[in-house]
Amino acid sequence: MAVGAGRVALVTGAGAPGGIGFAIARALAAGGARVCVTATGPRIHDRAAALGCMGHVADLTDPAQVAALFAAVEAALGPVEILVNNAGKVQSGKRVKRQKLAGWSDDDWAHHMALNLTTTFNCCRAALPGMAARGYGRIVNISSVTGPLVAIDGSSAYATAKAGVTGMTRAIALEYGPRGVTCNAVLPGWIATDSSSPKEIRAGAKTPVGRPGTPDEVAACALFLASEAATYVTGTTLVVDGGNVLQEMKL
Repeated sequence: MAVGAGRVALVTGAGAPGGIGFAIARALAAGGARVCVTATGPRIHDRAAALGCMGHVADLTDPAQVAALFAAVEAALGPVEILVNNAGKVQSGKRVKRQKLAGWSDDDWAHHMALNLTTTFNCCRAALPGMAARGYGRIVNISSVTGPLVAIDGSSAYATAKAGVTGMTRAIALEYGPRGVTCNAVLPGWIATDSSSPKEIRAGAKTPVGRPGTPDEVAACALFLASEAATYVTGTTLVVDGGNVLQEMKL
C-alpha cells in the first residue's frame, strides 16, 4: 500500500528489532515515505541503518528533546506529515513492578503516565501546528486493548495511561479534522515482540485465532491509517487482537 511518495514520517519507540515500532517504520519506508525513527538509546542507529533512514536519540518525556527531534527531522527531511506514536510500555533499562492501584508510589505512577501518555502528548503537540498550517497530517497512536477495553491485575497505571491515549486521539480528531489532520489509534492485544514474556505468548495462544499476533500485522493496520486512503477515517480505534476481546471464557 503506497503511503504517498515523499511523505515525511516519524515513528517513535522503534528501537527494538522485533518490535511494533520498527515494523511500522519498515512498512512506511517500503510504502515510499521518508522515515525518521527514534528511541531513547543509541540502538536506534542500528534500526535506522537497517532501513536506510534517519535515526535520532531522544527522551520523549522531555519537551525540549521533542522540540529538538522535530527540528532535526524538518532540517533533514522536511516537516513531519505522518506521526506514529509507538513509544511506551517498556523503556530500555527501566522497568516498574506491577502493583494493585493502592500500591503505586507517586514516582512509579508518574513514570507510567510519562512513558505511555506524556510522550504521545509531547509529540502530538509538536506536530499539530505545522500539520494544521499545511492542511495535511496523519497521526497514528499505538495504544492497547488494556485500558480502553480490558484490564489486567496489577497494570492499572498502564491501563489508565493507554485509555488516556484513546481519549486524546478522539479530541485531536475533533479539533483538527477541519484542518486536514486525521488522528486514529491502534489497539494491539497479545503481540509477540522482543519484550513479550512466556506468559504473554501463552495468552496469545488462547485467542480465537489461536496464536499471538505479529508486529507486521499491527504495522499493516497502522500503515492504512497513515495512508492517503484513510482520508475519511478519524477519531476511531482499530483493535488488533485476534478476536480476544470477544470471548468471555479463556481456558
